[in-house]
Amino acid sequence: MTDMPADYDAPSGRLARECLAECLGTFLLVFFGTGAVFVAVLTGALQGLFQVAIVWGLVIALAIYATGAVSGTHINPAVTLAAAVFRGFPRRKVIPFIAAQLAGALLASAILFFLYGKVLADFETAKGLVRGQPGSELSAMVFGEYFPNPALFGTTPEACAKVSLVQAMAAEGLGTAVLVFFIFALTDAGNRGRPAGTLFALFIGLTISILIAVIAPLTQAGFNPARDFGPRLFAYCAGWGPVAIPGPRGGFFLVYIMAPVMGGLAGGAFHDVALRGRRAASPAAGRETPASPAPNA
Repeated sequence: MTDMPADYDAPSGRLARECLAECLGTFLLVFFGTGAVFVAVLTGALQGLFQVAIVWGLVIALAIYATGAVSGTHINPAVTLAAAVFRGFPRRKVIPFIAAQLAGALLASAILFFLYGKVLADFETAKGLVRGQPGSELSAMVFGEYFPNPALFGTTPEACAKVSLVQAMAAEGLGTAVLVFFIFALTDAGNRGRPAGTLFALFIGLTISILIAVIAPLTQAGFNPARDFGPRLFAYCAGWGPVAIPGPRGGFFLVYIMAPVMGGLAGGAFHDVALRGRRAASPAAGRETPASPAPNA
């Protein structure tokens, strides 16, 4: 999410440090972001979408400040793939980055389960939920995501009918497209209207907060295959089984993995065609600072 240094590929052993940074950044994202979902669903100590959304936004900004100088803080396979296609991110690093992101998400999920295990069990008892049985997505939602949001609409067939598979894919794809569009815009060195210095990190976080406020009722607002699949895989192993994977309605791969990936590519393409390309064709373009050839978006 930050500009890539000129010697990005030079030092031997840098990839290991970058992957460690990606693992740490995704750990922070999932531990505090998903942790806010734990708190909201299981205790009610956080109430309303905004309180959860602002936690997500702030932790993303902090993760960028903490790890951006090392890896660029992708912390999202959709961002990594968009950077590889549009920003010259080395393609040999795509799989290691994604693996590191998944590892960070899994580790954060395991620690949250350890910390909140008894609270989670009490919640299930109070709600009459049997882990792994129909309806237990109301507790599984603290890990992976479901459509529509079980905490708002419930888990009945009538509730599920409110958001179709196609609508859920559109919501996740559009949300990720908007996210990647703003990442590219906010880190584009040729964009004279971008925030000064490192303020872009805060605005990227606020982009997530805004998207959650609008999309979360529909799909819980994932926009990040690592954020969904890592916790979902942990939930599968922790007793939720088919409620976690493939989920009660199936389609988790289409909604929370494929749609964000395709949306991220669409958002990056739109930025380059609509803004970056137009700026390059402008007569004033020669007087601008050229966009970085490979921002580590």
